Amino acid sequence: MRCLALNASFEPLTMVPVRRALRLVIDGKAEIVEPEGSGVFRSERITLPRPAIIRLVKFIHVPRRFRRQVTNTFLFARDDYRCQYCHRPTAKLRPRECLTRDHIVPISRGGTNEWTNVVTACSTCNTRKGNRLPVECRMFPMVPPSEPHFVHLSWAVRRLTVTQAKYIRMFYGEDALQAIGG
Repeated sequence: MRCLALNASFEPLTMVPVRRALRLVIDGKAEIVEPEGSGVFRSERITLPRPAIIRLVKFIHVPRRFRRQVTNTFLFARDDYRCQYCHRPTAKLRPRECLTRDHIVPISRGGTNEWTNVVTACSTCNTRKGNRLPVECRMFPMVPPSEPHFVHLSWAVRRLTVTQAKYIRMFYGEDALQAIGG
């Protein structure tokens, strides 16, 4: 089990191991915002509830200048784990089918590996489209590809408890976890 760490402003920062969260609380660098269930940790001098969410006491500046690279994990999360051509989700694919990355303009025809040029496609649709442009095969993505906000990517691929997801939504809005149906 991991613990959600919030900045002093309640901005979700990252997930940390429970042991690290407890160390931050004991050192006075963080406080427990919400415990996880009724479990407690005991030592000779202190008893602490098992933390689900901690908040740093001092604000730390987090630079946001980086861009997430296109990886299949983030691409599939952005596209809600659905083929953008036939719109089937992973659960509806046949046994030998899988989700793949499709370049709208194939790399061999001058396309790039940018967010605006890649979509999630089932292996059947990707094979059918092949090395052609969408107009040549009359296959167009259901949703035009765009570069997602890093928050949506970062949290879409994490396993969060209901309590932790509440804080992500509270800070970033309801659609922050849309890709995972959380």
